[in-house]
Amino acid sequence: MTDISRRQLITTGLTVAAGASGVVVAAKLAQRHGLIPPDAGVFYGPGETLTYAAQRLLNRHAMAREFSRSQISTNPFANEVDRLGDEFTRMQAASFVDWKVVVDGMAARPATFSLAEIRSFPTTTQVTMIGCEEGWTYIAEWTGVPLSYILDRVGALPPVRYIVYRSFQSDWWESIDMADALHPQTVLAHRMNGSELPVPFGGPVRLRVPRQLGYKSLKYITRLTLTDNLKPFGKGTGGASSDAGYAWYAGI
Repeated sequence: MTDISRRQLITTGLTVAAGASGVVVAAKLAQRHGLIPPDAGVFYGPGETLTYAAQRLLNRHAMAREFSRSQISTNPFANEVDRLGDEFTRMQAASFVDWKVVVDGMAARPATFSLAEIRSFPTTTQVTMIGCEEGWTYIAEWTGVPLSYILDRVGALPPVRYIVYRSFQSDWWESIDMADALHPQTVLAHRMNGSELPVPFGGPVRLRVPRQLGYKSLKYITRLTLTDNLKPFGKGTGGASSDAGYAWYAGI
């Protein structure tokens, strides 16, 4: 059986199961094919499982919509964050020369990259919309290093299934699967609208995941951890947001 026909068979089975016996049956079918999100055990888990499985089967390689530069928002909205503290203020005053991004976990060559190194890596630019679960959106130009380049540089090991990424705000972390991690639009962004990424928008480094809602595009990135299992992190649901009750997979 070809990969395409296998996908069609699984997708049809998910659809029929959802219509005939509800999302619980569909969730069992998804489990059989390894399409269970880490928050599947929560109250809304069966529905989240169906959404995630369907998206991965149908839209694994889909691209987020890109816009022209003329459509960039004039007054983008920067949602407020808690005070970042004296250490952050000190680094900001020194133009973040001491900023580091640690890459660890299941990597053949774990590494720590300075901001200067990150800025020296190959970049890609996109004009995409960021949308918040609270209802606001804006369009901006983002420039950064493809996450796939970072993973290749450190030698991501074959068992890796997820990338856990952490913010300077110690209680904020999220994760994505390898489909999003290797997607060409997923970048460590360090520029916005042609200038260095402003602090209110996540500077100096933000992970930009344009195929998901804004809370997956975490600000102030300091660590990337490669793993095959999300259970040891937080409550095991895959992120601070999903630990708090939001969906782990926030595809748009």
